[in-house]
Amino acid sequence: MRISPDMITSLQPDEVFVFGSNLAGMHGGGAASLALERFGAVWGQGVGLQGQSYAIPTMQGGVETIAPYVDEFIGFARQHPELKFLVTEIGCGIAGFTPAEIAPLFARALDVGNIYLPARFVALLR
Repeated sequence: MRISPDMITSLQPDEVFVFGSNLAGMHGGGAASLALERFGAVWGQGVGLQGQSYAIPTMQGGVETIAPYVDEFIGFARQHPELKFLVTEIGCGIAGFTPAEIAPLFARALDVGNIYLPARFVALLR
């Protein structure tokens, strides 16, 4: 299985840090703050690729509001096989969701060779 590291502190040139954001792109805490400080996230951009990071909004409502953004991300990853996407436990920090709530959104990512998921997501999807 493709498992993303528990702690990501640096990236190779072809790696992308995938983090949970808010739609306003106010990357003030958690993984979003790390993305802003180290991986090129852009203040005010809450969705998509920015530097060596990719934002998936998780703060706008329930799990059903996150699903379209995860689907968009999976499509983006399929279009960019030259990149390796390291997904963090999006939505499981400040947004307050559990891995059991978020992991199913990534079921379609299991067959995408350049998406690496958190171990707890993978365990729930098996």
